[in-house]
Amino acid sequence: MTKATVSETPTRQGPSGPRRLFGLIGSEGPTDLAEHRRHYTAPDAHRDRAAGLVARAGRARLRGRGGAGFPTATKMQAVAARRGRAVVVANGTEGEPLSRKDVTLMMWQPHLVLDGAELAAMAVAADTVYVCIERTQTATIAAMERALQERTRCESPSLSISLRTSPPRYVAGEESALVHWLNGGEARPTNTPPRPFESGVGGRPTLVDNVETLAHFAQIAAFGDEWFRQVGTQAEPGTALLSASGAVERPAVYETPLGTRLATLIDHAGPTHGIGAVLVGGYFGGWLDPATAARVRVCDEDLRRAGCGVGCGAVAVLPADGCGVMESARILTWMAHETAGQCGPCVNGLAAIAGTWDAIASGRAGTEHIRQLERWAGQIEGRGACKLPDGAIRFLHSALRVFASDLERHARRAPCLGARRPGLLPVPQSQDVWR
Repeated sequence: MTKATVSETPTRQGPSGPRRLFGLIGSEGPTDLAEHRRHYTAPDAHRDRAAGLVARAGRARLRGRGGAGFPTATKMQAVAARRGRAVVVANGTEGEPLSRKDVTLMMWQPHLVLDGAELAAMAVAADTVYVCIERTQTATIAAMERALQERTRCESPSLSISLRTSPPRYVAGEESALVHWLNGGEARPTNTPPRPFESGVGGRPTLVDNVETLAHFAQIAAFGDEWFRQVGTQAEPGTALLSASGAVERPAVYETPLGTRLATLIDHAGPTHGIGAVLVGGYFGGWLDPATAARVRVCDEDLRRAGCGVGCGAVAVLPADGCGVMESARILTWMAHETAGQCGPCVNGLAAIAGTWDAIASGRAGTEHIRQLERWAGQIEGRGACKLPDGAIRFLHSALRVFASDLERHARRAPCLGARRPGLLPVPQSQDVWR
């Protein structure tokens, strides 16, 4: 019997229905190791078929859940093909202000994330795992520390797993920034070869995967790729964790099969004052008008045609009586402050865009400045040292499109009533800390 055939046999029965990552959760609180092992065998049980785990992820068509949606098996194959012992980085930094999915997952299912990280290490021949969490997330850090202590006490770990707390910067979770920081530098992206899969932490081949991606990988190893593909779309199987917020009655993290209508998720969250627009994919995503939000599905196939993507899984509802122009001004200003300061398009371009948008929003600039924003967007896109400018420009394009008539009114000094209201979406205080 070949390794590939062995790897196709699931070891346990997976949860049925749309709740998967949260389908086998403890009833009294976070799932402890004893409860977790009633549903999941220890990663060491998969050691003799580790080579088949990457193939299984490929058959499952698992894609990253951290933002870019890159095929997981392709990333793992690139690391596994390098010489020498590799490193795995479980990325739970989650710098997106609208997203709570990763910290929630690590709070409630820490052992599922750790299983996924260990299995990924086996798959790419790594002997070291770093779990990275933003240092402001103290409750999640404590939950993960307890889980690591449980595993050390009750099991015999076959590799080194340690926790690292990263600086609270938006770009710090980008994989090259995270690797640079783990190597003792600042958490700023690096845009020159070698990439992390070639030479990452300590100069070793490094796999950087989002913690939700690793949790899905653990379930695929346990329950099989056919089980994974039972929900979702053919092109994008499985579920995704979505953080719903904004003007909703029930802000929460929802587990949703990919391909579910966005309107269904919003209905579950309960919009409070109608829907003026929906922001999908967080501040690196884009605004959708109500008609588009009503018809699209939660999958990249639909959302990319609409100018955004699933991204980090953040969905925020702007009420019908809200002001998208003012909300966008606050977000663009925050993104300009989050620059790593490494290139002109980011340092100068984003500051100019944020300042001009804010001037229009507050009635200090006219309609000619709207055309100026459009010109600047074309000049900046694709020219940054990292992806922050591209994300900001994507957000800008969507705001120019969805709030076009509102922006014209602001430019003519006739803003909507919603412009006087306090900001709805969170804009954290930017901190000048990179280590």
